[in-house]
Amino acid sequence: MNAQPLSQAIDSTKAVLAAVTKEQLVNPTPCALWDVAGLINHMVGAQYFFLAGATGAKPESDAADFAAGDFVAAFDDASSQVLAAFSADGVMDSTLNTPMGPMPGAAFAGLASTDTFVHGWDLAKAIGQNTDLAPELAEGLLAGAKQSIQDAFRGPEGAAPFGVQQEAPAGASAADRLAAFLGRTV
Repeated sequence: MNAQPLSQAIDSTKAVLAAVTKEQLVNPTPCALWDVAGLINHMVGAQYFFLAGATGAKPESDAADFAAGDFVAAFDDASSQVLAAFSADGVMDSTLNTPMGPMPGAAFAGLASTDTFVHGWDLAKAIGQNTDLAPELAEGLLAGAKQSIQDAFRGPEGAAPFGVQQEAPAGASAADRLAAFLGRTV
């Protein structure tokens, strides 16, 4: 695996993020724990989490309010660092000491790609944008998620990494099917 899916997920999510207005920061999201501002803070913070895993650094525990400032620039800065870290020689082929424990670099990059992409979907849904994001990428991420996400990783929001799989409506886009697989109501 290379960093191409992560780069595509970052680009897709950044495009959605750039469309968010200050007025939309209080909108609810498909993630019941967060409004749009909270989701943005999580999205930027997650990039630093993935950076720590890719570099072996300790993740920052500072809960910055990225949504209060230029959140597009904050996401761009953090995601650029993440992409550079995963693009470094040997990272994908090594075992990383992530905040979640040892994990193959390629698997951690896959997790970063899926997380980044699906939170872009969450954001698009919350601000009323089309959720048919990057169809080929979404298909690939869905295939990977189906192989790697076990039922043991599913449960109530806030208690498990992924929600209980939901049914996507007939004819749903690949991004919608991915979101449903990860527990979102589409």
